Order: sequence, then structure tokens, then C-alpha cells
Amino acid sequence: MGLQKSQMCLKSGANGTAVAEFILLGLVETPGLWPAVFVLFLFAYLVTVGGNLSILAAILVEPKLHTPMYFFLGNLSVLDMGCITVTVPSMLGRLLSHKRTVPYAACLTQLFFFHLLAGVDCFLLTAMAYDRFLAICRPLTYSTRMSQTVQRILVAVSWACAFSNALTHTVAISTLNFCGPNVINHFYCDLPQLFQLSCSSTQLNELLLFGLGVLMAGAPMILIVTSYIHVAAAVLRIRSAEGRKKAFSTCGSHLTVVGIFYGTGIFSYMRLGSVEASDKDKGIGILNTIISPMLNPLIYSLRNPDVQGALRRVLMGKRAFA
Repeated sequence: MGLQKSQMCLKSGANGTAVAEFILLGLVETPGLWPAVFVLFLFAYLVTVGGNLSILAAILVEPKLHTPMYFFLGNLSVLDMGCITVTVPSMLGRLLSHKRTVPYAACLTQLFFFHLLAGVDCFLLTAMAYDRFLAICRPLTYSTRMSQTVQRILVAVSWACAFSNALTHTVAISTLNFCGPNVINHFYCDLPQLFQLSCSSTQLNELLLFGLGVLMAGAPMILIVTSYIHVAAAVLRIRSAEGRKKAFSTCGSHLTVVGIFYGTGIFSYMRLGSVEASDKDKGIGILNTIISPMLNPLIYSLRNPDVQGALRRVLMGKRAFA
């Protein structure tokens, strides 16, 4: 009865009737499971923020990590904390308050920041692949081609492109009419789910999502693959087995993160219009916004003695101050 009442929550706008708020069903609809979900995702949030803050602290305290690769990794850690903060705290708040409604403006704001941070992620992962290409294939000119100025320009351009993409999608979806129903079978607001609820044509929006998706994800993916084809060719020319292992070890973590990020992203956005896939979308959303940011610190610290040593010093320092 409460759900039906909320579905009728409409406001009168200049262009007719519009939805005033959306209802996010969340991960589970059974109230008895909400406390367990709350504890689980609060733990995931704290682990993610703690892990990424530890990576940032390690990069700051360890002189060996003051390199372009770790400069980009530090930025990636900030993005990971941002991505999970955009979605999880609001979900936890709804579980505590037992309110599943989200105002229209708050839904679009969440959508904007989610696409902003995910877009920066795309370009930052590309910059990291370019860094590995220069380090392995162009070692003699690496220091000049990847100077501090170049690093800052790459990060600034990443933010500018991602901002333009996120703003375009947010403005485009604000032109759609939502006249009911307003129930989203997800735990955060995103484009595919909102397309399903619109009572006006979303054909232009879907074309925009596909076209910008090619620019924002397709082009970076091509650059990453091209970079690693050159890297693999260069590494295979190294005669020493130890040398090949060392060269590949610097790329393995990045490739793992790229695989998780792009794999889940492509699966999520290339299946527009599939209502039956809503529950699967929740799983993909968990991978995108929670599992991936939580795993990244572990992936980059595993089998990396410099990061492990720096993390130990950070933890010892904390104990010393305690």
C-alpha cells in the first residue's frame, strides 16, 4: 500500500505532470534482511576508504613511490573513494531510515557524479597504460615525456572530458518526461534504469549514451590495448627471464584493474532496454561501485614490495603516535 502511495507522488510542472521522486528498491526487498545488508556494505565502505587512504599514505611517505605510475595510482585511489561514496552512504541512510524515496534532483545529482568519476577512471587507466608504454618501450626519453607537467595535464584533461560527458548526460535526461511509474529496481540512480521509466522517447538519449560511450570507453580501451601490444613485444625481446618477469609484474596489477572496470562497464551499458536484467544489473552495480574500488588497493599492493614496505611504515607510524 505504501509503495502504491509513493508511486502516485507527482508534482505539477510547467510541461504537465512530472515525477517528484523516485523509489529505489535497493538490493533486497525483504525488510528482515536490511540489517545484514547494512552491516555488510558499511564494512565494505570502511574497508574501501581505509584501503585507499592507506595507499595514498604509502605513496606520500615512501620516496621510491614518487614516480608517475604512483602519482596516477594516488589519483585512482581518490576516484575509488569517490565512486563508492556517491552510492553506498545514501543507500545505508535509506536502510537506516526505512525510506526508499529519492528526490528527482538528488537522483540526477547522483547520476552526474557517478558518470563524472567513472569517466575520469577511464582516462586515468589510459594514462597509466601510456606510462607503462613509455617506461618499457621508450626508457631513454621517459623522464621528459612523462614529466610532472605532463602528468598534471593528463589528469586535468581526464577531469575536463569526464565533466563534459557527465554534464551532457545529466542535461539530456533532464529533458525527458517522467510521469509514472517511478520505481527503480536498483540501489542507485543510473541511465539505463531511468530510460525504462521515461514516458517520452529515449532514442536520442540511448544514441548519445552509445556515441559518448565509444569516445569515453572505446577510444581509451583501444589506446590501452595498443600500448600493451607494444609493451608485450618489448618485454618478449628481453633475454633475461628475471627481466621479463620484472617488466610484466609492473603491468599485471594495472591490467587486472582494467579488466574488472571495463568488463563490468561494457556488460552494464551495452544491454539497454532489457527489463529482465534488472536483478543482474544490481550485481554489476556492486562490482562497479563496491568490489572494484575495494579490490584495487589489494591488487596494487600484492606482490609489490615497495608498496608493502611503505604500508608497514605507515602502520608503524600510526602505532607510534597512538
